[in-house]
Amino acid sequence: MRSHEADDAQGDPVTTVSPAARRALAVGLTLAACLTSFPVLATAAETPAQDSSRAGLDRYYRQHLGWGSCIEGPDDTMGRDLDQAGVQCADVTVPLDYADPRGRTITVAISRLKATDTRHRIGAILLNNGGPGGPALQSPPQARASMKEVGARYDIIGFDPRFIGRSTALDCGLPVGMTWLSAGTGRAGFDRQVALQKSFADKCRATDAAVLPHITTRNTARDMDVIRGTLGERKISYLGYSYGTYLGTVYTQMFPGRHDRMVLDGAINPSDYRPRLLKGTERENEKALSDWAAWAAEHHATYGLGRSRAEVLAAVDRIAAAAARGPLTIGAGADAFRIDDSQVPLLLFSGIADDTAPARASFGELVSVLAEAAEGRPTTVPPMLVPELRYVLRGEGEPTGAQSAVICGDVATARDPEVYWRDIERNRTAHPLFGALTNNINPCAFWDSPREEPTRVRRDAPALIVAATGDPRTTYKGSVELHKQLPSSRLVTLEGANRHALYGHYGNACVDDQVNRYLATGKLPARDQTCVKQAG
Repeated sequence: MRSHEADDAQGDPVTTVSPAARRALAVGLTLAACLTSFPVLATAAETPAQDSSRAGLDRYYRQHLGWGSCIEGPDDTMGRDLDQAGVQCADVTVPLDYADPRGRTITVAISRLKATDTRHRIGAILLNNGGPGGPALQSPPQARASMKEVGARYDIIGFDPRFIGRSTALDCGLPVGMTWLSAGTGRAGFDRQVALQKSFADKCRATDAAVLPHITTRNTARDMDVIRGTLGERKISYLGYSYGTYLGTVYTQMFPGRHDRMVLDGAINPSDYRPRLLKGTERENEKALSDWAAWAAEHHATYGLGRSRAEVLAAVDRIAAAAARGPLTIGAGADAFRIDDSQVPLLLFSGIADDTAPARASFGELVSVLAEAAEGRPTTVPPMLVPELRYVLRGEGEPTGAQSAVICGDVATARDPEVYWRDIERNRTAHPLFGALTNNINPCAFWDSPREEPTRVRRDAPALIVAATGDPRTTYKGSVELHKQLPSSRLVTLEGANRHALYGHYGNACVDDQVNRYLATGKLPARDQTCVKQAG
């Protein structure tokens, strides 16, 4: 899922679509939710001495960073914004293969907003916005704003994970930006998906076979520790959203004793991290869609989708049914998009992970356009949605394939297409809209086997876990399960919100205060805390 889930308020270095539109169309699985991974640790790589000395990594940990301007060219708006905010950028050299530290190297792009309250400096905090595949080089200014007074006491470090953003690049050149597609309504649609998803894997392998085995969460965690070493920090704090919670958890297991304050927002249960990361989230997504439908009914005069929740949901069903009969056309000219029954569930899924009014309005515009197309009427796509549609449906504007590379490189999955088909058929009756999306086959079924076993949580680690009860991407039960696996952690629950990624982005003062108090003092709450969604 091109999941820039926490990236909404922080800005994307490539597209210029508004934050509301990004929230409505950024699928994160998140998939970042929204994507997947996990178990037995390769014990030879888990201790500090073995990682930095015995493995021959000293030269990486001790390298000198050339901090300087973030501007890469005359049209680099993001770089100019970072420079103006006082951020500096550098490249960290890391090995492509940590088992061969004398072999090929790659670079990881990082940024730093230095502490201004140096007298009370706490240390460095590393940021990850999720994905897999979300950049965070651009994020320190927004993070400092979220951290309020305590932000001045940290060096805030953004980084683009290996093969993402301004780090050494990967681009599979896929014809879509998102490989999370639905199998449609019948066997013929599923068979087309099998062929299409295999073609995605083949294309990535043909383009980047030499690096694919090394694009993994465990290697990104190793990169994080090299970053820590180059900064001269004995321990590093961490703020991760969505998939970033999984990455942070993996870091605590691989590098015990090297982390300080850990904030995990919208957490993934490590045992659920797998290529079909969305499997099991159907009810939460249906609830979020239903809640949005009630909101849309109150705004029937604007969107024309129905005057009741039931009428709006019926309009959504008509869109799905029309797409199953034949592709819907929205827009015109070069920006005419043909959307079939493999894509409609993805677009609907993409707009329900944020229940703020601007995001709901943006999603309402999209659904209204789809409803007009389902009736055979000509449509106009709101200009702010065009860049996201170009990326999601055509793979235009940004590199493709990195998200699949991480997930497929992390965890092995079933290779027999019939496994997926049986799951879809079992799920379809209860979940007719999302079941064929969450259970569908993906490129990992055709990927080379991972080089390492996934990471199991075997060590306790203190952390502050933040979660909304109605999160449709990384569901609340995932945060509860991670909390159980890390007994020293504390859980801050926001009740009543259908929202993915809370701290610093959602505007809930209770959540923000809990996180900032922890970042300031290093002390977790004595017990789990509950916050309530604020009216309006």
